[in-house]
Amino acid sequence: MNESYKDHPNLQRREYDHTNICPFCNNIITDYLDVYEEDNDKLNEDDVIRQRPQDINRIMGLVNREFNNYYLELQRYRIQRVVLRNIFRNIVTYVLREEDKYTGGIEQKTNRIFDAYRRDNQLVFAALRGFGVPMNRISQIIRSIIRFTLQSIQQQPPQQPPQQPPSRWSEWEDLGGILTSAPAVASWQSNRLDTFGRGQDNALWHKWWDGSRWSEWGSLGGVLTSAPAAVSWGPNRIDVFGRGQDNALWHKWWNGSRWSEWGSLGGILTSAPAAASWGPNRIDVFGRGQDNALWHRWWDGSGWSEWGSLGGVLTSAPAAVSWGPNRIDVFGRGQNNSLWHKWWDGSRWSDWEDLGGGTINGGPAAASTAPNRLEVFARGSNNQLLFRTWNGTRWSGWQSLGGTLTSEPAAVSWGGNRLDVFGRGQDNHLWHIWRP
Repeated sequence: MNESYKDHPNLQRREYDHTNICPFCNNIITDYLDVYEEDNDKLNEDDVIRQRPQDINRIMGLVNREFNNYYLELQRYRIQRVVLRNIFRNIVTYVLREEDKYTGGIEQKTNRIFDAYRRDNQLVFAALRGFGVPMNRISQIIRSIIRFTLQSIQQQPPQQPPQQPPSRWSEWEDLGGILTSAPAVASWQSNRLDTFGRGQDNALWHKWWDGSRWSEWGSLGGVLTSAPAAVSWGPNRIDVFGRGQDNALWHKWWNGSRWSEWGSLGGILTSAPAAASWGPNRIDVFGRGQDNALWHRWWDGSGWSEWGSLGGVLTSAPAAVSWGPNRIDVFGRGQNNSLWHKWWDGSRWSDWEDLGGGTINGGPAAASTAPNRLEVFARGSNNQLLFRTWNGTRWSGWQSLGGTLTSEPAAVSWGGNRLDVFGRGQDNHLWHIWRP
């Protein structure tokens, strides 16, 4: 390179005039990566064996598919796609070379390798910043690719589930209707179930079990652009949420004698919402925001909080459940198509954790049958319903409950060891399976 990157005016200003393409910054990165490849040639024999081209190519294939949104985002800064592909390949190669030097879990390794990469590859950060990419966004993208690469190295193929539900579960039953979304379900007392779904007219439709029979389907109006979410915080109380035509969160409730009108709770959602309640007159609502992070607001009995971000990068709608006072567990599908988990313990939110165990095809559902007990459901790669449990000390693997779903599931427990799970079938009807 004939000119130092430190002398480049774009890098000094930390901004970029998008009216013209800046080939100089592209040249900085390309020339730098050429030097990096020369350095790679000097790796010892063990490193060369461990970094077989097919390993890098395999992970790069996954990266290119999983992070196409990063390519599109960064190309808006006028960075050529071929340059971005070289940067991402550079990150993957670096992780493969360095990951054995660090111990700990995925997040610990991600943080340590990111720090090392930032130290060893300052010119990549500087050049991307020269295009006007915010530094915090550069860090988020690079950190995500490092994490994904580590997960791709460690991930084991999911165990093939059995074809039939375990014997203690019922057979699937058809509850009819024509749904255009995943269902939602809530229970406000023993042997009571209220199910909801978006109908062909995009309104909210409702069907309930009163302990002896199922009602007919009935419309509750509204115009939804997502699946609904439902929760109950006390006897004869139901709160239902959905994304409206304006992408805001909308809310409707049953107070024991009548349904309210629909009301807006604002926000801009890019997924269906989720809702949980850990006490009377308490509701926590979640949704994926425009930044693909988890966003949260709550009702404390007198008013709604503002929306607040809980971070993460979700590729599905979230699921939420409470197993006791001041406890909330939230789940979602991550960028690696694995199940991710975050929880509130009464004083603080945990970090996100990857629960691994294989990929899921869409968003999860969650229920709880007892304190410190969690049951999570998701659609598998073959569209069967999968479930796994937390027994207070560890997570089980995924098991199959069969069926063929065309939506995310919904789940609830109304007492004891009872679980009821719902999903949309191939005929767009509501289908139901339960564990007594």
